[in-house]
Amino acid sequence: MRQFLIAGNWKMNAGPKEAKALADQIAESWEDKDTNSEILICPPFVSIPFVVKRFRDTGLKTGAQNVHTENNGAYTGEISTEMIHELSCEYVIAGHSERRAYFFETDELVAEKAKKISDSGLKPIVCVGEKLDERKNDIYRDVVKNQTEAVLELLDSSDASQLVIAYEPVWAIGTGETATPEQAQEMHAFIRNLIADEWGQEASESVRILYGGSMKPGNAEELLSQPDVDGGLIGGASLKEESFSEIISIAESIDK
Repeated sequence: MRQFLIAGNWKMNAGPKEAKALADQIAESWEDKDTNSEILICPPFVSIPFVVKRFRDTGLKTGAQNVHTENNGAYTGEISTEMIHELSCEYVIAGHSERRAYFFETDELVAEKAKKISDSGLKPIVCVGEKLDERKNDIYRDVVKNQTEAVLELLDSSDASQLVIAYEPVWAIGTGETATPEQAQEMHAFIRNLIADEWGQEASESVRILYGGSMKPGNAEELLSQPDVDGGLIGGASLKEESFSEIISIAESIDK
């Protein structure tokens, strides 16, 4: 059985003071509970130390939102896997739709980042997903196929248990729109089949695939109940302890 991963992506929100307060609230709610779900927060870089410190010895995990492909050097404004590792993070997000759209990250660059993350002993959360026009033009499967296969070609089946894929229909991020449970399941199954074709069925069953398109308490149960949905990459709803905790509680109530 694949363990649910409920991951909060705070994006460019929650500086150190706010992050510490929010991490306190989340830790107070979950540090003494024996959960079946893995709980992860990915804060902005400047806030990572404060979240790591509060989550220490709680079982709650901390991750980063981005990384460079080089170990170090003249890359102003960037951060390396070595630095992230030293901060005691466990996960790194690669290829979020905002990175692809605003910073022009290509499928190839995202794959290189995923490879670097994995080779550094960290766990990549690789985001894939289509834009609204790509769905309307019925090319969304091709888009997701290209994004996913670029990663699978650089990694190999031995990475399966550490790799996380986050399917995020771009048209559903921050818009209030959400893919229906059926649409989400269709794409999660599609991605799992791509992995099976490249790495084999056993490896594909080890990869967790999260839904990342405006999951919130009102739709979490329907989405998380789908057979190939293994958790959520939560944006706005992770910035409030109440809504994030409600999603975790919903995940805890689901028996698949």
